[in-house]
Amino acid sequence: MSEASEPYRVCVVCWGNICRSPMGEFLLREAFADAGLADRVVVDSAGTSAEELGNGMHPRTAAVMRRNGHPDTGWSSHRARRFDTSWFDRYDLVLPVDHIHVDRLEHLARGASTGSGSPRATVRLFRSFDPDAVASGDVGMEDPWYGTDPAYDQTYAEITAAIPGIVEHVRAALGD
Repeated sequence: MSEASEPYRVCVVCWGNICRSPMGEFLLREAFADAGLADRVVVDSAGTSAEELGNGMHPRTAAVMRRNGHPDTGWSSHRARRFDTSWFDRYDLVLPVDHIHVDRLEHLARGASTGSGSPRATVRLFRSFDPDAVASGDVGMEDPWYGTDPAYDQTYAEITAAIPGIVEHVRAALGD
């Protein structure tokens, strides 16, 4: 957990940082604002791959956000970036969207040598905050990039189902 004077920092992580992770980032920002926590929580996103570096949010990701009534709160200027090993000490909660990203983050963490011992960040699958996903045993999130609009709708539904649990987790970490 971050110190009282610092914001609580969250990073959503997917493969290229153009579909799932920016969708999660901007939907979480909205949710924290709605919960009155926008001034205490910072949300970012990143990818585990360099394939999409500098690219904007995927057009289908933006389309599903618009279809569901979300205003552009900065996602049109989003640019893909890659998760850096130093960020394990920068974030409180890192939310990979699928099991492969957990594996890639664990590999990065093994390669990171910080003088502070254990990294600050807790790494936890995004959908592990959705009780229905946990009950079904399916907490991964497929990449919609390979699909059509229904795949992006499914990703949107999976993200929004987990958000209340993430907000409550962060609220508890903040001591609210």
